[in-house]
Amino acid sequence: MAGYLAGNVDAWIYIDIKDQHPDSMRFIKDCEAAIGQKIQVLRSQEYSCVEDCVRAFGGFKNNRNGFAPCTNWLKKRVRKQWEMEHKDCELTYVWGFDREEQNRADILVGENPQAAHEFPLIEKALSKEDVHGLFERTFSFERPTMYDLGYPNNNCIGCVKGGMGYWNRIRKDFPEVFESRARLERQVGHAILKDSKGQPVYLDELDPDRGNMNTEIFPDCGIMCYLNLEKID
Repeated sequence: MAGYLAGNVDAWIYIDIKDQHPDSMRFIKDCEAAIGQKIQVLRSQEYSCVEDCVRAFGGFKNNRNGFAPCTNWLKKRVRKQWEMEHKDCELTYVWGFDREEQNRADILVGENPQAAHEFPLIEKALSKEDVHGLFERTFSFERPTMYDLGYPNNNCIGCVKGGMGYWNRIRKDFPEVFESRARLERQVGHAILKDSKGQPVYLDELDPDRGNMNTEIFPDCGIMCYLNLEKID
């Protein structure tokens, strides 16, 4: 939606990870048809999935600096490689941060001075609900399945950055992923979750009732959605 609102996007790229819901590729194909442009799909040539990264790193993340090998090796490193292949181009990235994510946008700009950056959703003061409402009224195809299952993002299934409520949803919706991550935790000797005292909570010990599991994003066309819809029309 951010790229669509930005307009005049010359190249669309999508970084695919094996752990993402298979419906994500259906969504990419629908987007190609809607925008009339090919979306280049990029994948890591070093690691195929989150588990590969966790095993190579020896854990899920570095608690001192927040480094997550899956995010950095499967996404950031792939994007950096794409940048190297286009180093003679003046790059401007379009990002989908919403109006509540200004801090994330500021950090990203500071960490990536090699390119210019645009944040159409922030510039247009759109919330996540506005964006979903705008999408629903602009396009005739479905949003990614993970949203309709109640997840706030279309991230990997079994995202290591998820909290207790998220993991209890994964336990319910994708039990095979939950069990696989639980086994992986024991094998590498690190837990994804921590309690309020900073103590590790392994998935095979997680209380099924812990955490907030009501995180579904319902499309809502508020005033900012309607204003931007008028501009599209």
